[in-house]
Amino acid sequence: MGDFDCGRIRNICILAHVDHGKTTLADHLIASYGGGVLHPKQAGRLRFMDYLDEEQRRAITMKSSSIALRYKEHAINLIDSPGHMDFCSEVSTAARLSDGALILVDAVEGVHIQTHAVMRQAWIEKLTPCLVLNKIDRLICELKLSPLEAYSRLQRIVHEVNGIMSAYKSEKYLSDVDSILAGPSSEVGDENHEFIEDDEEDTFQPQKGNVAFVCALDGWGFGIGEFAEFYASKLGASSVALQKALWGPRYFNPKTKMIVGKKGISGGSKARPMFVQFVLEPLWQVYQAAVDEDGDKGVLKKVIKSFNLSIPPRELHNKDPKSVLQAVMSRWLPLSDTILSMVVKCIPDPIAAQSSRISRLLPIREIVDDGVSSDVITEAELVRKSIEVCDSSPEAPCVAFVSKMFAVPLKMLPKRGLNGEILQNSTDDGGNCESDECFLAFARIFSGVICSGQMVFVLSALYDPLKGESMQKHLQQAELHSLYLMMGQGLKPVASAKAGNVVAIRGLGQHVLKSATLSSTKNCWPFSSMVFQVAPTLKVAIEPSDPADMGALMKGLRLLNRADPFVEVTVSSRGEHVLAAAGEVHLERCIKDLKERFAKISLEVSAPLVSYKETIEGEGINPLENQKWLNGSSDFVEKTTPNGRFVVRVQVMKLPTALTKLVDESSDLLGDIIGGKPRETCKSLEIQRGSILEDDDPVEGLKKRMMDAALSDNLAGNEELDTEWAEKCKVLWQKFFKRIWALGPRQVGPNILLVPDSEGKITDSSLLIRGSPYVSERLGFVDASSIDYAAAEASSVAPQPLYQEAESSVVSGFQLATAAGPLCEEPMWGMAFVVDAYISPLVGQLDESETSHRQQDQYGIFTGQVMTAVKDACRAAVLQKKPRLVEAMYFCELNTPTEYLGPMYAVLARRRARILKEEMQEGSPLFTVHAYVPVAESFGFGDELRRWTSGASSALLVLSHWEVLPHDPFFVPKTEEEIEEFGDGSGVPVNTARKLIDAVRRRKGLPVEEKVVQHATKQRTLARKV
Repeated sequence: MGDFDCGRIRNICILAHVDHGKTTLADHLIASYGGGVLHPKQAGRLRFMDYLDEEQRRAITMKSSSIALRYKEHAINLIDSPGHMDFCSEVSTAARLSDGALILVDAVEGVHIQTHAVMRQAWIEKLTPCLVLNKIDRLICELKLSPLEAYSRLQRIVHEVNGIMSAYKSEKYLSDVDSILAGPSSEVGDENHEFIEDDEEDTFQPQKGNVAFVCALDGWGFGIGEFAEFYASKLGASSVALQKALWGPRYFNPKTKMIVGKKGISGGSKARPMFVQFVLEPLWQVYQAAVDEDGDKGVLKKVIKSFNLSIPPRELHNKDPKSVLQAVMSRWLPLSDTILSMVVKCIPDPIAAQSSRISRLLPIREIVDDGVSSDVITEAELVRKSIEVCDSSPEAPCVAFVSKMFAVPLKMLPKRGLNGEILQNSTDDGGNCESDECFLAFARIFSGVICSGQMVFVLSALYDPLKGESMQKHLQQAELHSLYLMMGQGLKPVASAKAGNVVAIRGLGQHVLKSATLSSTKNCWPFSSMVFQVAPTLKVAIEPSDPADMGALMKGLRLLNRADPFVEVTVSSRGEHVLAAAGEVHLERCIKDLKERFAKISLEVSAPLVSYKETIEGEGINPLENQKWLNGSSDFVEKTTPNGRFVVRVQVMKLPTALTKLVDESSDLLGDIIGGKPRETCKSLEIQRGSILEDDDPVEGLKKRMMDAALSDNLAGNEELDTEWAEKCKVLWQKFFKRIWALGPRQVGPNILLVPDSEGKITDSSLLIRGSPYVSERLGFVDASSIDYAAAEASSVAPQPLYQEAESSVVSGFQLATAAGPLCEEPMWGMAFVVDAYISPLVGQLDESETSHRQQDQYGIFTGQVMTAVKDACRAAVLQKKPRLVEAMYFCELNTPTEYLGPMYAVLARRRARILKEEMQEGSPLFTVHAYVPVAESFGFGDELRRWTSGASSALLVLSHWEVLPHDPFFVPKTEEEIEEFGDGSGVPVNTARKLIDAVRRRKGLPVEEKVVQHATKQRTLARKV
């Protein structure tokens, strides 16, 4: 590892949609430059990087794995990643450790949904991408396209991929422009204009050399540069000029020997673009000569002679034409040379890459704490500087990032050390000798040199070097037992590794759960957290078949939680062990690992636990009704505590959908703001979370987005409305946002508690609990200096401690109500509550000491009565306003041949799917269908689809959004038309919403209204036998 300097190292990952050829491409690179671990004849068929049994059985990659290649004088660390949406967390771990990405796209299927996801991941991690168009041979053999048709198809794919990258650039561009306009004019400097240059040209241009056209299965590929060099001497032009001309609307005029544009060709001539004439047509001729029975075999001999290819005669005389073709093409246009030369040329070395990625890896923190030692700040800056320049000297501070922990069976560890000595591979991780697994850290060294036996500090993502002693729980010290160079499944021991390398580290099993920063000094900022594209949504409850095995299950769950970067293991409020995975395939693998590797016991797995939310009917309130609602109305629910001293009135309204989604998605940022973190800290945490919209002030940005979201629903579709109406709406929403007392559930949810609007008038010696718009103040809607009321009035009527307790109990009651709604105790979603709470003191009670011990009357503690009253009133108000169930929806992308469209639609109809669009893929017999499928109906969807379409259809599910079920769960026919359609009520079929609610209530042990006896008629015997 020490014989390569940083300038000759490349760290790349392969990203693509599932089944687009990542592992096959990796096979060819390993066969050519992997040091003999894979024979070239096996490349593309063995799938060397898929070494797990489950991966080979399913023929998909399930984890990211690394291998070290040597290409000429360069060391290349190649990381293969999964393409299935269930394992997108592995893409995040691969992207963090890489400097560049090879983005593969199938030339037949084109850009798919997961292609978008991996490109976004590469953009967030600031990787330098290269485009690889795979399966070019399918255009010739399967679709039988002409070279011109194939060219237009390839051009369209390149254009589409550039469009995706352009969207990310413009998103950042617009947010940067907004921040410049929002900031003072003096701050606008040159650094703010760097993004303008990026957007001037497309990211992927074949003439720049960052696009390759390949067939990974047959082992051939080319970039435009290879053909430019070949034709330079024949056409008498420079290879640089040809490289620019071999893509796009450039034509070769054979008479004048000139390269001309579209205007330069004569109208009647059948001129083809140079890429078609000089690149694709020779390829088509070679394929036709080899594969067609009556093909001209002389073409193959001409190619062999022209390029001096050394092909053994036995390969040329093979009876299988495909083998002959592969022998010629893999030697004429070797795939591994094409790809790795592009990698060396287009992807930066660690020194250049880390200087451009530093803002993502280690965002600059604002120093807000006074009294911090200047030595700490100086050293932290020095560490950041050495990471930026990728300092690989032994004196440099040593910093590495662990992106995931992975389990390796002890028997797979190397038996011999560097000098041939026999190693004792005991389980030093975990201290429990019965475990057969050893945990290794998948890490990249960003600065300094790491040696085996070295002591390092392990920093969690929350560590702050400026806070010293209070951060001890986020800081551990560990010894690195050994370092390994990863060779797919194999591990090669090394004594030390320099900055820029990717290694596996043993000895951190007890210190790192999923990811961490390793540093030789305490005074180092932790790396920003990785961004995952989806959340684990599929949950099941697991328990051992034999209760005596509970200890083994607990241990197995701990090991699984550490080994899988994405799985979540929790204990529910009912005491169940809940396993959350990204999808069915991911869940199956987790259960299999638990049974066979980690726990080694038989398990009982429940049906999937689906999450729902509860809301009320209505699409956001009309501003005029809003005015009436904000000023109080008679439409409320009233509850009184058992002792009669506290009366609560609750009104509820539906929030606009856009505002609800925004608050829901911004829960992390809201938690930081409401928790009282400084704005600078909020900004650095937002950058860590990897949002593309990096606001200069996240609080102001959130405030603006909330106002825009609130107005968007009121003004949508009403462009012709006058500005007076728009202003009126804006004023009303500003008034609304100035009254936010709390959010719920868990202080950050998508439900809002508003302070009452009426003045604190004292009627019948009772006092209105006014609350304070604390959240509005934190978000900047209200000036803090204007919120000091209620205290004087409160003390005049009710003792101060009693008033404060009642105030906090109102908020607690609201939190309890929003955490468990009235339908099936699922969280509420998108509602605003106004709680008017009146408290009256005990008659004749003037001594405050009597309230200080919270007098306990026969009805229990007073604060408990208040919480219960507020909770019941909120739930009753929701039931009064036509409650509805909200369910999660998957976005589903299906590919189906024309003859199986009918069965596919039948499967979708059975699962309550909603079709969005269908379109035929140009040049292929496949239809692409987009639909929304409810998460509750998605289990077993893939298997049923394959069964009904004989395996011809494929589907990919991605969590999309939450959607309100339009059915009324308490529907009873009332009008004549309804009675005519559904009957008088006794025979009404239970609607979907009621079925889902009853299923959840049964699972939670709540009472369910249902007929136990359906037909209570006496049994009659047909035959009388006396």
